Amino acid sequence: MQLFFPLPRDSQVRIMENTVANAEKYFGQFCTLMASYARKTAKLRDKSDLLVKQLIDYANTENPELRSTMKNFAEELAKVQDYRQAEVERLETKVVEPLKRYGIQLKQTQAEIKRFNKVRNNEIKQLEKLERLRQKSPSDRHTLAESNVHKASVDASRTTQQLEETIDEFQKQKLKDVQKIFSDFVTIEMVFHAKALEVYSSAFQNLDDYDFERDMEVRGLETHRSIRTLVQSDATSTLPPAPRSPSTAHYSHACFIHKEMRF
Repeated sequence: MQLFFPLPRDSQVRIMENTVANAEKYFGQFCTLMASYARKTAKLRDKSDLLVKQLIDYANTENPELRSTMKNFAEELAKVQDYRQAEVERLETKVVEPLKRYGIQLKQTQAEIKRFNKVRNNEIKQLEKLERLRQKSPSDRHTLAESNVHKASVDASRTTQQLEETIDEFQKQKLKDVQKIFSDFVTIEMVFHAKALEVYSSAFQNLDDYDFERDMEVRGLETHRSIRTLVQSDATSTLPPAPRSPSTAHYSHACFIHKEMRF
């Protein structure tokens, strides 16, 4: 007669194992993706910083009106990158790090399951041992074997209860953390985009207010002034040389001749 049958708690443990394995799979993927998201956001910040620098360099080569407009535009973009830096730091602190910590929690829970399986395997061995004794020869050793089975069963029941409590707590905390982590993610993104929209609106208004006609007038005046200066310079260079005035030596020589004639 076969005494051992798979116990209901075996299916419970499989459900627990599946719960932990599912969390390990998806939380690991979430962690990898959110870390990549934060890194790419940081790279976008770096590229935008380079754009700001190029805009300022370009502005310094233009007329006053456009120079002022482009420098103001660059300053607005720089503000957005300050907000983006804060976004990156918050993503790492409130999203990526909590997801990383799940690796430790999962290992602890897996250790609890492993400990239970060890106890459960001992119970199964005691049941199998009792079955073999009964099949071979009825004896008083059955009593000892049954006692061992009972002890192993009690240990397994106690460990099962502890494991259930561990899994229940893990599941409860997991649901809360999923809610909090992704709520924080959405909040971080909303705050960044709200502030960025405000700054981008100001940047757009700054560009829209640019008066290119005024810049063209200034450019025309400067061009006219440059041409007039060039013409005056050319005219001066083509005039005949002015007559030279008599030198002091000439006058001295004349005086000397005049004196000789007097004698």
